[in-house]
Amino acid sequence: MIYPAATGDFRPVAEVRPDHVEERSAIIDLEAIRHNVRHLAKVASPAKVMAVVKADAYGHGAVPVARAALSAGASWLGVAHISEALALRAAGIDAPLLAWLHTPESNFAAAVAAGIDIGCSGWELGRIVAAAREQERPARIHLKVDTGLGRNGATLESWDTLLGEAMDYQDQGLLRVVGIFSHLAVADEPHRPETDQQLEAFRDVLAMAQDAGVDPEVRHLANTPATLSRPDTHFDLVRVGLGIYGLSPFEEQRAAEVGLRPAMTVRAVVSNCKDVPAGQGVSYGLNYRTAQSSTLGLVPLGYADGVPRVATGGPVRVDGVDYPVVGRIAMDQMVIDLGPLHVSDGGRSLLGAEAVLFGDGADGGPTAEDWARAAGTNNYEIVTRISPRVPRRYINEEPASDGGAAQ
Repeated sequence: MIYPAATGDFRPVAEVRPDHVEERSAIIDLEAIRHNVRHLAKVASPAKVMAVVKADAYGHGAVPVARAALSAGASWLGVAHISEALALRAAGIDAPLLAWLHTPESNFAAAVAAGIDIGCSGWELGRIVAAAREQERPARIHLKVDTGLGRNGATLESWDTLLGEAMDYQDQGLLRVVGIFSHLAVADEPHRPETDQQLEAFRDVLAMAQDAGVDPEVRHLANTPATLSRPDTHFDLVRVGLGIYGLSPFEEQRAAEVGLRPAMTVRAVVSNCKDVPAGQGVSYGLNYRTAQSSTLGLVPLGYADGVPRVATGGPVRVDGVDYPVVGRIAMDQMVIDLGPLHVSDGGRSLLGAEAVLFGDGADGGPTAEDWARAAGTNNYEIVTRISPRVPRRYINEEPASDGGAAQ
């Protein structure tokens, strides 16, 4: 089936003929997701795995990815926003689920009612308690400490105060401190000393929590790169995002080298193919001109589909050959220079041929990393920004389960 990318909406777009090739699609291999989760769970053991499915599972589709991850051994799910967590609950997924990024407008009452764990950096505590009173149900919270990233989390100076307030509310039966966590800043650069410094700070705050009487179910610090390279950061639970989508967090190592399989393939079909003379300008600004008489192919994907506008030079594979994008990428389309095919002189036309922007790279084809280099960004952004206009097609699906945590 082919589904729109919007989280939680999994009605088929249309019935598709068996021989039909979609104009454009992002193919999501759920067996690759399961493989990656199994691999990361093995690496992290005995720590448990939280599969991070925020941002619509990094563009892969939160609900199908969550189900695949749970079936492969993930014990927890993680998202940024409560709204994302509520969408998973609405889809019938009842596994342990943490949301950690809030504003004063966040719906804490809905989170408490749905049994969603809530990350708490300090300012949220009063609002979470008010929601627990309203729902007449204790809130489940994970206290977050800033060990050096400088974003969310209580400061080291305010940690003792937060612990005291949280334990007072726990004693009143208004909440349960389920977890303590922090986030690493440079684990994807293993040579950096800051990871050691953050780990030392995290151990210090855990000791303070123990002295305050906190007995959490889970302590969690490691992200994907730390899961793969720093077993001393695993504690009770690792939070893996990028890794479950099969992308390497390390600049010098490809996915296969760390045991991962990329799950997303973005492809389209060539929508126009024409011969042009030498010196033909291409796309807005005419920043590229053909060096010889050539054949241009049009690929119907552009920045409205999530392809970075600045990624001129990104590779597109057509008929087993990689061609760079030439000229500016437009809102809906991009151009590749196919060389001297000369369709008008009887050369073979590639009109309607499949054009792959990136996939798993197993056949030497282009990858998300190749596009990241062309755009001057990282592989996280390349997959996450693929827009809802590109239908998701899921392969290697499993029969529907009850949506609960894997046993």
